[in-house]
Parts: sequence; C-alpha cells; structure tokens
Amino acid sequence: MLVAAALALGAPAHAEDKPVADRIADTRAALEEAGYQFSLTYIGEGFANVSGGVSNGAAYTGRLDLGTTIDLEKAMGWTGATFHANMYQIHGDGLSRSYVGNLFPVSGVESLPATRLYEFWIEQKLLGGKLSVRVGQQGSDVEFIDSQYDDIFINSALGWPGIVGTILPAGGPSPPLAVPGIRFKANLSDRITAYLALFDGSASPPQGADDPQILNAHGLNFRVNDPPWWIGQLKYKFEIGESRLPATITGGAWYHMGSFADQRFSADGLSLADPDSSGDTRWLRRDNGIFMVYEQLLARARPDADKGVAFFMRASVSPSDRNLISTYVDGGFLFTGFSETYPDDRFGIAAIYARISDAARALDRDTQIFTGTPYPIRDYEAILEITYQHVVNPNFTMQPMFQYIAHPGGGAVDPNDPTQTHRIKDSVVFGMRTILSY
Repeated sequence: MLVAAALALGAPAHAEDKPVADRIADTRAALEEAGYQFSLTYIGEGFANVSGGVSNGAAYTGRLDLGTTIDLEKAMGWTGATFHANMYQIHGDGLSRSYVGNLFPVSGVESLPATRLYEFWIEQKLLGGKLSVRVGQQGSDVEFIDSQYDDIFINSALGWPGIVGTILPAGGPSPPLAVPGIRFKANLSDRITAYLALFDGSASPPQGADDPQILNAHGLNFRVNDPPWWIGQLKYKFEIGESRLPATITGGAWYHMGSFADQRFSADGLSLADPDSSGDTRWLRRDNGIFMVYEQLLARARPDADKGVAFFMRASVSPSDRNLISTYVDGGFLFTGFSETYPDDRFGIAAIYARISDAARALDRDTQIFTGTPYPIRDYEAILEITYQHVVNPNFTMQPMFQYIAHPGGGAVDPNDPTQTHRIKDSVVFGMRTILSY
C-alpha cells in the first residue's frame, strides 16, 4: 500500500514511458517527501595476508546493510520524532580470525556470518531541537569517541577505538552488536555539545568460551539486566587562523559497573602462571576509562572549500590490573578535494598504537619464571593503514588498502609454535573493498 501510494504520488503523466531507473528515483523521492527513507549498502572486500601472521591466506567478507529512517512527524504527526532500524546480512570468512591473529580486525566488517538486527530506536527532539533523546537498541560508535575524518579507514580500531572494542564485554555497543540504551544530546551553545548515554553493559550473556556473536546470533536478545555502562563527553568546536579552519576537541569518560577479570592474579592471590594457584580468575569490581579526540582541517583544497588536508587523533587510558590494554592512541591524515576530475575521491593514512597493560606483561614474566622458557612478553600492537577511496559513481566506490600489523595479538605466542617461545610474526595485508549503495 505504501509503495503504491508513493507511486501514485510521485508518478507524472505517462510515467510508464520513463526508464525504470527514473521511475524508481521518482518513487524514492515521493517516499522521502512522505517521511520514509530506505537505504541499501553492500560492502564486499577481499583481503590477503601475504606475510607473517598465523598463516598466509586470503578471505572474502561481505555485509549487506538494509535500513530505514522514518520522519514520524511527516508520517503520523508525531512532532520532532524519528524512527530508525537496520539489519545486517553478513557472510564470508574473517582474515584476522583465520590468518593474522591480531587484536584489532583488519576490517570493521569482519564478523561471524549471520543475519542480524543491529539498531532499532526512536529519537525525540525537544526544546526546539537543542535537546534530543534516543531510546532503543543502538550503537555508540558513531557519536562517542569518534572523528568525522576516520570513516574512510578499514581497520576496525579506526572506527570504534580498539581499546574499548577489546576490553568492554562483547566489544561494547558497536558493529556487529548493538545494545538497548538511552542517549541524551544537548546543544549547550553554537560551539559546545554534551552527550550522555546509559547502555546495557553487554550485548550477550556471560561469554565463557563462546563468542558473543554466537550467544546473540541475530541481535534479538535485547538485554537490559546486565550491569550498566555509562559514557559521556563534551565536544567543543572552534576555528583556527585567518582561514578559519574548523577544529574540534572532545573529552570524556566511561564507567562500567560490572566485574572484570584480573590480568595477573587468581582468586587465591597467586599468579595465574603459578602451578600452585587455584587457576580461578580473580574478579575486580567496576572499570573505567578517559578519552580525548582532536580533529582539524589543516589546509583547504580551494578557498572556502570544506575539503583539503585534515588531521585527527584519539587517545584513551584505562586501569592496568583489569584490562588487557591500558593505553591507546590512533590518528591520521585525510586528503580530499584535490582532483577536479574526481572531486569526491579520498586518500588516507593512519596509525594505531595499543599498549599491553602492566598486569598482563607481569603475567607473561611470571610464565617465564615458572616454565623456565623464554616465553614472549606481550608489549604492544601497532598498525599502519594506507588507503585510497575512488568514487566510480554516486552508487559505487572502490577502495584498495594496505595494512602493516606489528606484533599481532600484542606480541602473543604463535599458536603454530610447539615450543611456545616465538611471537606471531608481523603481518602484511593487501586488499580491495567495494561499496555499492542505494
């Protein structure tokens, strides 16, 4: 009925004589005028680990994203309200899981094959749009600890920062698993925006040995009884120099009210590497982190253009005793708008550094002592990514990518080494991502 009405609303005389593509465009425009927006995005990517890692090999991963956003004011007279939902159909293998062994997957698309609901929320704007409240299943990665200049990059850690994606239960609310929550956004002034959110603390039941993506296979758990996770931030916008180059600095913190495993000691107070220990994990109450984001347009491609050379940097720290990663920094440069022939093409180079916590390092040293072997002491994982995004047409993009991954797994033991004395070798990854959108 809805499509038929839209066809009737948007169809001009003799519409049957128009090309199919034009008729579809007319129908879509009519739906949008009525408040209904629909999106379809397919990301297909083939990557190869050509050196190092756990083993050499290649993998293909695909993700179909179907979404809708409905302006409830236009659709049903609900002033200031918006509904949004989207789902994923994920297929293929994961390069990091099967071949590299790193902490931060080569691609943010990489996940277990599934058909899964992701977001399902309603947002209400109040006070003339100065305050908005969003309720429902949602991700935190688009608004929190985020930069507008990092979306070109493929490595998962350059989307949702690698530290929170590693230490939070089930990876925190980010693809491919969102959680129920409530988010407040307040425009305090033209320059200052405040964000505060309360999310359920885990997208899946207690993990044990199972992957949270298996425990919440279809995104329909809608968990609300786990210890909650709070996150808040303040974002300040300003301009630099005579050219009035836009810049933003963001500061914030998060607090999780659940329990987290001690990275070194067992429940009886002995090292987990000690043969005399119980082997039972000691659990520590609560976890937290602080973070900052800085981003700036460094130079314009042309006067008054919003494209040019941009820079971003993000940093975060968390307690050492209950987290595998205690310090995290990433950053990079984005180049856009320099080709008159391809004005929407983009080039990016970025780097990631994650420090393994002191407690986790101490456990590795304990393992050396108790086994009498040169067991590797984990120290850091670092990644360099270089990528170029070529816009073939408004609906199709091609993106070659290179990543160098130093100390995969933070310098973890190579699972293929029977002596348990050698790290996973540094990995070199090449590949291509394609994006088809409508």
